[in-house]
Amino acid sequence: MPRPTPLLIATAPLFPGAAFAHAGIGAHGGSPFAAGLLHPFLGADHLLAMVAVGLFAAMIGGRALWAHPGGFVAAMILGGFLGFEGARLPIIEPTILASVVVLGAAIAFAIRPPLLVACGVIALFGVAHGYAHGLEAPEFGGWTYAAGFVLATAILHGIGLALGFLGGSLGRPTLARGIGALACVGGFAMMLN
Repeated sequence: MPRPTPLLIATAPLFPGAAFAHAGIGAHGGSPFAAGLLHPFLGADHLLAMVAVGLFAAMIGGRALWAHPGGFVAAMILGGFLGFEGARLPIIEPTILASVVVLGAAIAFAIRPPLLVACGVIALFGVAHGYAHGLEAPEFGGWTYAAGFVLATAILHGIGLALGFLGGSLGRPTLARGIGALACVGGFAMMLN
């Protein structure tokens, strides 16, 4: 599987038809772990939001470097458990799409909310993403599948952190802000699709 490049990440919003990775886990094939690992990479909604969490954390710096990605993953595990158990949560897809728009806008406009506010919003988004993953897992390997999507999420957060650090080290915060703007526009396009 090719690794996402900054160009792929930046142009992903232009392909809203690829947004939903929720077509059924059998479509991912292979083992439950491999299916979980692939799931976040196969939907622009998951891919953009998870990269954006890392990118946003890198832009904020300090405690956000671990609190934003860590909070998202912890909340995603909770959401995955709720999905495994068949809990009924409202407006999951709109919340997932909102995560792309809100995080993209926060990056594009260099918004720096208080750490607790940002962590609360990011955790809400994490629950929604985890729930979407968890709904598919019971039929195909539960916790093994979850381990795959947790690892994939950590990798995508790492890509976002790297993009943020790269932009900062090159003296190009506009790179990160441009990616944020593309994610925001892509999120709106996915909402309209």
